[in-house]
Amino acid sequence: FASFPGKKARTFDLEAMFEQTRRTAVERSRKVLEAREREKEDQTEKEFRIPCTDSSASASSATRAGPTLPERYLDMMGDSMYHFPYLSAKGPTEDTDDDDDDDDEEFIGPPLPPGFKDSDDDNDNDDTEEEDNNPVKKIPDSHEITLQHGTKTVSALGLDPSGARLITGGYDYDVKFWDFAGMDASLQAFRSLQPCECHQIKSLQYSSTGDVILVVSGNSQAKVLDRDGFPVMECIKGDQYIVDMTNTKGHTAMLNSGCWHPKIKEEFLTCSNDGTVRTWDVNNEKKHKSVFKPRSVQGKRVIPTTCTYSRDGKLIAAGCQDGSIQIWDRNMSVHTKFHCRQAHASGTDTSCLTFSYDGTVLASRGGDDTLKIWDIRQFKKPLNSADGLPSFFPMTDCCFSPDDKILVTGTSVKKGGGSGKLFFFYRETFQKLYEIEVTDASVVRCLWHPKLNQIMVGTGNGLAKVYYDPVKSQRGAKLCVVKTKRKERQAETLTQDYIITPHALPMFREPRQRSTRKQLEKDRLDPMKSHKPEPPVAGAGRGGRVGTHGVTLSSYIVKNIALDKTDDSNPREAILRHAKEAEENPYWVAPAYAK
Repeated sequence: FASFPGKKARTFDLEAMFEQTRRTAVERSRKVLEAREREKEDQTEKEFRIPCTDSSASASSATRAGPTLPERYLDMMGDSMYHFPYLSAKGPTEDTDDDDDDDDEEFIGPPLPPGFKDSDDDNDNDDTEEEDNNPVKKIPDSHEITLQHGTKTVSALGLDPSGARLITGGYDYDVKFWDFAGMDASLQAFRSLQPCECHQIKSLQYSSTGDVILVVSGNSQAKVLDRDGFPVMECIKGDQYIVDMTNTKGHTAMLNSGCWHPKIKEEFLTCSNDGTVRTWDVNNEKKHKSVFKPRSVQGKRVIPTTCTYSRDGKLIAAGCQDGSIQIWDRNMSVHTKFHCRQAHASGTDTSCLTFSYDGTVLASRGGDDTLKIWDIRQFKKPLNSADGLPSFFPMTDCCFSPDDKILVTGTSVKKGGGSGKLFFFYRETFQKLYEIEVTDASVVRCLWHPKLNQIMVGTGNGLAKVYYDPVKSQRGAKLCVVKTKRKERQAETLTQDYIITPHALPMFREPRQRSTRKQLEKDRLDPMKSHKPEPPVAGAGRGGRVGTHGVTLSSYIVKNIALDKTDDSNPREAILRHAKEAEENPYWVAPAYAK
């Protein structure tokens, strides 16, 4: 390398540099600590009016403590010691006085400006107090996005536990998958399918792990799909000729609702018009796990319209058409554990039951235009109730806010009868806190996701709306609204379907088509392709082309019949035309009778 023509490299004395840095850091730390000691001294003087003589001693002890830190550690810290002055004051020879302990507790991290910490804490406390006092501020409704599911009612909504994907199902039999992270501002679903052919979708729900989806539709067999919509299992159909529903392997009539077990990821629950509530295992589609049979006051069969698990999964609740709410222990299917006979008006469809996050309270949305909240231990009368909330759908939702203080439900409207609204009630008093006008159609489904802190709403005119707040909400709709729409590429249609053989010999390889316009220009120049069509042949054929009358006997006769121009205007003459000849020269009739 002697002949290398470049410049000579600079040399650094690293040890000297580290030593210098260490000294600077120690010096600065000492100054900061001295200043701090002086401040403390002044403060104690003001408070107690007692002259303090220990300041110089403590300052010198601080100076002593500085260099006793391991030198290697200080070398590593370098100039950053300036930002963490307290490090230089902690060494093995540190005095273990109460004052020093207080010092350590008080000053952790860089020194804050005077009065800064207190005022910040006060502000934080004020904000939280204000939010606690005013729960309306917790409702994330400052922004919204609209996902166009279709034109018919969105009757099912599901969000996976992480909040990354939304699924919507409707009366148009479609299930659509929306991926917030993958969508751009055009807000298009990435997949649409019809898992149950021509049956309306009643309910969609992701399991507790988010890897499978339960699809409940208008037929008697619930389906389980994976995250991407591919079938995992389909429940078996029961035998409709068996009277005792316990002896059939599955439901025999239309399903009404279904949900996953909150803790056991393989178990789910369905209820049906056959008057049963059944639990299932994903790994066994041949038969249900257990059957619960709701009964009316007379002990007759009654149809459950909605069902749910409690938050710990130990109880199963069903709302029935006779207005009752019946709750069983999950492991004891014979008798109900809790029972309320007149929870809602008889003959109406209780459309939703949901337990609060703390598990102590049950909310029910009735087809009798009410929303009620119950303590299941005192199940005779509701804790609170709100009425005047019209519901025309058998799946109108209600749900709790993530902090469990607010209860949300939607209202239905007739066509042209105003706007469907989302109502927010305070759980303790059932005072109406807030309302959102969603759209000029009914609000059917609502979902308040605890992780995202966003509210999803399914409406009667095929929209799925997402309400969010840029500050209070996480991820979800915030991910896709910031992405610009992708440019649409013009798909150039080919005039002909080409068989592409990439490895063919050059003599057999067809040139790839570029666009329609160029191909049409080429075709115009080709005399064969741009040849004017021949006019139809009139009269006898010529030039090798057959005439219009063809050469068959049938065509010849048809032609001659058409050309026969005999005048049949006088029917009497037409009949008597051959009379004279027949009389003079009898051939058919007269000779036969003569014999």
